[in-house]
Amino acid sequence: MGLFEKFQATAEVYDALKESAGRDPFGVSMDEMKGPTRAMVEGKEIVLAGTNNYLGLTYDEGAVEAAKTAIVESGTGTTGSRFANGTYAGHRALENELADFLGYKHCMVFSTGYQANLGAISALVQPPNDVILIDADCHACIYDGCQLSGAETIRFRHNDPESLDKRLSRLGPEIKGKLVCFEGMYSMFGDVAPVKELVEVAHKHGAYALLDEAHSFGVFGDSGRGVCERDGVLDAVDFYTGTFSKSLASIGGFVASNHPELEYLRFSSRPYMFTASPSPANIAAASAALAKIASDNSMRERLWENAKRVHAAFTQLGFDLCAPVGPVIAVKLADRQEACKAWNFLMEEGVYVNLAIPPGTPNATSILRLSVSAAHTGEDLDVIINAYTSLSEALTKETAQA
Repeated sequence: MGLFEKFQATAEVYDALKESAGRDPFGVSMDEMKGPTRAMVEGKEIVLAGTNNYLGLTYDEGAVEAAKTAIVESGTGTTGSRFANGTYAGHRALENELADFLGYKHCMVFSTGYQANLGAISALVQPPNDVILIDADCHACIYDGCQLSGAETIRFRHNDPESLDKRLSRLGPEIKGKLVCFEGMYSMFGDVAPVKELVEVAHKHGAYALLDEAHSFGVFGDSGRGVCERDGVLDAVDFYTGTFSKSLASIGGFVASNHPELEYLRFSSRPYMFTASPSPANIAAASAALAKIASDNSMRERLWENAKRVHAAFTQLGFDLCAPVGPVIAVKLADRQEACKAWNFLMEEGVYVNLAIPPGTPNATSILRLSVSAAHTGEDLDVIINAYTSLSEALTKETAQA
């Protein structure tokens, strides 16, 4: 029993939330997918507004056909790691395509976006003479990469270049390697980092900058290369990490860099060396999606049009929003219980969003997290906005009765 006692407190909170909602908010089953923005859940068609399918490419004809062809030609799986038999021609080709698209000289493909950060950080930084500085709101995979490295990890205040500058200034001469990790757009609140300023501070102190553009790849910048492209510092970022599971509509991840030493990670990154490589279908789908992103700006334009419409509607309804207009629109609620009830209310109205609560959110905030897609139709957006309108009315009524 000793192994399980530590989970009891969390289990009690989890069970209380399920009871409050009437269903498990973290175990929703998409019983039948109807397209990039619709699914059947418990016998009811639901508008999907919490999928991170930013460009809506999961049903793109080119990506689907590429995946089918890859299965026929190369089988369903590689049965080996990149370090062993798991490197196929498709893996190398996608690495070259990603490098060309981003304008970098080197790229490594990992099995997931999580493992890309885990593998890069843990291999690049080693104790006792290296140190990692991370934005306090970084994703769990960045924190886990720090832990796996074993090096000293120092947090700086979220999106605060001055805080980073102070912490770098305090490091002594015994520190030989310094890696600064932050994200382009943060997944929970949808807020965007001051990438240019953070890169400049890192380089002023002789540190390397690792930027995770998982949620901003394909979304920001004139050609979809991320926040660093928008801010004009794409070529200044030392290590650019990303995932295939958002805009690239597949599964996998990558690290790109102009440093030729990135290739050293192929024989020193444990998550790269000891995990089966991405399946041929996943690689082919990501490759096709990348080609579509590179050649078609209309998806990104639709995404931003949709985001502006939803953000404006929520603002007019009086919701407390976590960030300016963007593809992630998060609404703050009073606490876990209110957020859970609000999430269930939206499900009853035919809209699925993400329920995010402490400790998985910054500043112990409870939110309803919506991710807009280029594939959302006008009808989809009507359903979403109408559902939130009804939610606003219900919350107002509940407050008045309290």
